[in-house]
Amino acid sequence: MKLIWIAIRTSVVLLVICGFIYPLVTTGLAQLFFHKQANGSLVEVNGFVQGSELLAQEFKSPKLFHSRASAAAYNPTGSSGSNKAVASDDYIKAITEQVDALKLENPTLKDIPADLVTTSGSGFDPDLSIAGAQAQVPRISKETGMTEGDLNGIIDRISKSRQLGIFGEPRVNVLELNQELLKTIKL
Repeated sequence: MKLIWIAIRTSVVLLVICGFIYPLVTTGLAQLFFHKQANGSLVEVNGFVQGSELLAQEFKSPKLFHSRASAAAYNPTGSSGSNKAVASDDYIKAITEQVDALKLENPTLKDIPADLVTTSGSGFDPDLSIAGAQAQVPRISKETGMTEGDLNGIIDRISKSRQLGIFGEPRVNVLELNQELLKTIKL
C-alpha cells in the first residue's frame, strides 16, 4: 500500500511540474525573449494580420508575386509534399501543367526557375529564389505599370542572403515582397 501512495504522489508532482510549471515557464520565456516568433511571426498591416512570415499563401492577382506551388493547397492543417516520384507519369504531368500555366501567365518567360513549378517538401515554403521572383517581374510590370527596374529594386531590398553566410540559398519572402509592392501600387 505504501508503494501505491508513493507512485500516486510522484505522478501528481510530475503532472504539476511537467504539465503546468514547465509549459508556463517556457511560454513566459518565449513571450519575453522571442515575442514575435512565439506568436507565429505574424505580419500585420494597419492592425490587420495579413499572414505569417513562415507560411506560404496563395496570391492569384496578376499584379502580385506568386508563391511556390503547394501540394497541400496552402492549407496549413495538412502539411505535405507531393510524394510523387520524379520519374512518374503523374509528376511529369503535374510539372508540365505548372510550366504551361506559368508560360501562359508570363509569356516572355524563357528560363523557368525550378521553384516556380515544383512544390517544397512541406508545401508551405514562404520563400522563392531570387530568380523565381525575377521571372515574374515582366508580368507584374505589364500589369502595374511599374518599371522592371523598380520591381527588381524591391526584390533586392527584400531579399535575404544565406543563413550564417553558408546555409541555404539567397531568397525572398513572397508575403514581404507583396506587402512592399502593395505600398506602391493600387489593386
